[in-house]
Amino acid sequence: MFKSVTDSTGTLDILRDIDFSLASKETVAIVGASGSGKSTLLSIIAGLDTPTSGTVKLAGQDMFALGEDERAALRAEKVGFVFQSFQLLGNLTALENVMLPLELASRRDARQVATEMMARVGLSQRLGHYPKVLSGGEQQRVALARAFVVQPALLLADEPTGSLDFATGEKIMGLMFELNRERGTTLVLVTHDRAIADRCERAITIEAGRLVTST
Repeated sequence: MFKSVTDSTGTLDILRDIDFSLASKETVAIVGASGSGKSTLLSIIAGLDTPTSGTVKLAGQDMFALGEDERAALRAEKVGFVFQSFQLLGNLTALENVMLPLELASRRDARQVATEMMARVGLSQRLGHYPKVLSGGEQQRVALARAFVVQPALLLADEPTGSLDFATGEKIMGLMFELNRERGTTLVLVTHDRAIADRCERAITIEAGRLVTST
């Protein structure tokens, strides 16, 4: 798989000759220096960005052979996201943020399932609170609950502890791996933190847009 962009100065290769597979329930870290293409790779795996050439298959389907609506539907069903900046909707309560992907899937039990998920991440006392009054660690736990509540086949995390202090980040990573084991999800995370990468079963190293190791 390749990804390049072209402007008035010429063509820039962001990703080159990327080729790997993910096993069911596997935990994988994508590591590399800033600007190496890690986050772009994660966005392409999610179907949020498109490769210049190549394919990405999710649950046996070539994501880029699908139309935008079909790709969005597949992503909503199969993929969960956790971001460094949490990406919570400020006009929704913590519970409503977790309910949102269930409501988009027309789940009638959205409130019940989301409430149970909030309890699992230790936030039963924060259901009605808005993101602005939650700590960074609490916001990331809400984000974890929202990501796992649909029981995705694949969870993608982009620097999930990057906005947190060390102690809070450790707790969040512990919770993420616990939820991952419980739910049987394939986990792919981008991180600069070698200690976090070492907790995964495999590390994929990207240098200047190329896959240099996959161990």
